[in-house]
Amino acid sequence: MPQVKVIAKIRRRRIDIYNEFTTLLLELYQLKSVLALLDWDTQVNMPEKGAQRRGETVAYLAGLLHNKFISREFGKLLKSVKKLSQEGKLDEKQSAVAREVSREFAREKKLPEKHVRELAQLTSEAHQVWVRARRENKFRFFLPYLERIIDLKRREAECVGYRQSPYDALLDTYEPGAKAAEIDKIFTDLKEFLVPFLKKIQSDPLREASQIGLKKPKIRILRGNFPIDKQQELGRMVAEALGFDFTAGRIDQAVHPFATNFHPEDVRITTRFDTRDLFYSLMSTIHEVGHALYEQGLPVENFGTPLAESISLGIHESQSRVWENQVGRSLPFWKYFYPTLRRKFPQPFGKIKLEDFHRALNSVRPSLIRTEADEVTYNLHIILRFELEKALIEGEITPAELPKLWKKKMKDYLGIVPKTDREGVLQDIHWSAGLFGYFPTYTLGNLYSAQFYAAAKLSNPGLESQFSRGKFAKFRNWLKLNIHIHGKFYSADQLCKKITGKPLSAKYFTDYLASKYSQIYKLSD
Repeated sequence: MPQVKVIAKIRRRRIDIYNEFTTLLLELYQLKSVLALLDWDTQVNMPEKGAQRRGETVAYLAGLLHNKFISREFGKLLKSVKKLSQEGKLDEKQSAVAREVSREFAREKKLPEKHVRELAQLTSEAHQVWVRARRENKFRFFLPYLERIIDLKRREAECVGYRQSPYDALLDTYEPGAKAAEIDKIFTDLKEFLVPFLKKIQSDPLREASQIGLKKPKIRILRGNFPIDKQQELGRMVAEALGFDFTAGRIDQAVHPFATNFHPEDVRITTRFDTRDLFYSLMSTIHEVGHALYEQGLPVENFGTPLAESISLGIHESQSRVWENQVGRSLPFWKYFYPTLRRKFPQPFGKIKLEDFHRALNSVRPSLIRTEADEVTYNLHIILRFELEKALIEGEITPAELPKLWKKKMKDYLGIVPKTDREGVLQDIHWSAGLFGYFPTYTLGNLYSAQFYAAAKLSNPGLESQFSRGKFAKFRNWLKLNIHIHGKFYSADQLCKKITGKPLSAKYFTDYLASKYSQIYKLSD
């Protein structure tokens, strides 16, 4: 056989192997989409009595997905694809797919099917129990489920393996490669800035400001009576202006706001409403739109591979936080939207000047609820949760101690104490879903958001003046081209260096807070 024909045959065989591999991989992603859809329906539509049956269905599908993924057939194909990559016979993107699937395969292979099914069913049922416990303010309802979930997550860490802390094995699911010790150091440094900065805002500068006739920014001036249908209209209008594609997504209502996707062309977000507080819904809508823009910005043609998945939850969170905070709480943003807000809700906004509105929207006041926290205090809520869940997984504390320890840390870090568990340990959905290791990604997202935003402004002079004219496409496209379209081609650390020229640093975030809030509160150096 002529050499040219031999080479052509080898090339065809190589293509056949990779295509067979991606065909099976697509089947797995289709199953993942079904599970995501069931989870969305559980939180948005499902009646309370459906919890057990839904849990059984989810457990079955989770076990099916697990078995298909670690099957001998798929493992053999993956081994062949890895070999092609090692031999330099795949292009860069194909090699990235092989690398990321191999990483996930190695982890999943260590988990018994029984464990996967048991955890899926338990967390599906636990969601409805958490909803009831939160509604009735009874932590004891949820406690037995939480104890079982923690036991399973500890078991999962043992199966996966770790060098230092079992928490590392869980953290890696959401922030690949991250270690609890590294997070602990970042959070300690951040806490050392935040706690005294918060006290500075709360103390002398405010009294000095009142003496020279400056008003303290007070969030309560923004309270009123806001019909839900009008809130929905405003939320939809803002979402569309930011670029959320309603032909490829929708907004619904849930107990806890979240974003999910089944495909870049089917992205769902949820919010919740308070008739007295317009921003309870609006800011969470902007936040979830940030997540959704990432998902809608992933390459459709890469669906069914890691190249159409987000890099990490820290990077994902950076997208929601940058839209919510650096954009959505900025004066340029409200220069554009404030006239609309006044027309829709003349009471109370008709009598409030834009500058006073902006100061009130950015007022710093320790709050009991994480999702309502301002930019200065928000990360103290995350640090609290990280410290507690790490101690739970490492066995240093028991779930029954959580309400008491929660109150103590709230007093130490924020100077306030929740009176009820609804305002405290029961406020977040994450533990009912078994998402241990998830919380740190919120603060990592804040750090990434500040660093990325600084890079975006350098690349786009006059960016914020565009916001004041209702033009957000340039910034959205910058995020898409620099972050979204890459999928998992880069690691989070590689992407951060590629965009900003430097590894992740808390300095961008602390500088951002110091500059913004020193101006709002007229702080002296």
